[in-house]
Amino acid sequence: MKRPKYKRILLKLSGEALMGDKGYGIDSSTVRYMASEIKEVAAAGIQIAVVIGGGNIFRGVEASVRGMERASADYMGMLATVINALALQNALEKIGVPTRVQSAIEMRELAEPYIRRRAVRHLEKGRVVIFAAGTGNPYFTTDTAAALRAVEIGAEIILKGTKVDGVYSSDPVKDPRARKFSTIRYMDVLKKSLAVMDSTAISLCMDNNLPIVVFNMRGKGNTKKIVYGKAVGTVVRDSRREVGNGEGSESKDR
Repeated sequence: MKRPKYKRILLKLSGEALMGDKGYGIDSSTVRYMASEIKEVAAAGIQIAVVIGGGNIFRGVEASVRGMERASADYMGMLATVINALALQNALEKIGVPTRVQSAIEMRELAEPYIRRRAVRHLEKGRVVIFAAGTGNPYFTTDTAAALRAVEIGAEIILKGTKVDGVYSSDPVKDPRARKFSTIRYMDVLKKSLAVMDSTAISLCMDNNLPIVVFNMRGKGNTKKIVYGKAVGTVVRDSRREVGNGEGSESKDR
């Protein structure tokens, strides 16, 4: 049987992904589906950490635009990520996956405080670790938290689960001529201002040579396929051989 390509991964999930087809909140069937996808990967012996957003409940940036003080809005967004983390933990443990939630904001009744060495130990024991509350600091996104935690725990790759099947030259929903990239460099993501992760997260991944795969989390089995080295979604990394001309490899027009 083919062996997994990675031993330790970090899965980044947006809060919006938990909504399913709803406009707000948490869709229980979607959370159960995501838990089943994570279980399938964990069953293969892969160590999995998860960073989850809170946009399905509260978005700090949007609130600050509407007049709320930015730091307060961001802290509220961090609390939303804790709600999502607990929902995912519940779904995972119901199907027999041992899980720990670690929060960057201390709330001992709900989650462990974030301690890097403890998180690594949980992973080594086969537990899924969910990192909540972002970095614990305002003005930083959960994308940046994902990059930071991935580097700290020694993850080999970040898998960013989204509602689209990769990175496009423009919004494929609005632009029928949008082209999908199979592989693209960090610097090209920054230059083209592509909606992969924020610039701080991309820069951190670039500085640490940490690849990112952007893929459709709704595609059944996609997470496991990536772990086993199959081409799914878009790979963001520095590789002249794979990217080719430095502008990214594009698939056919959509």
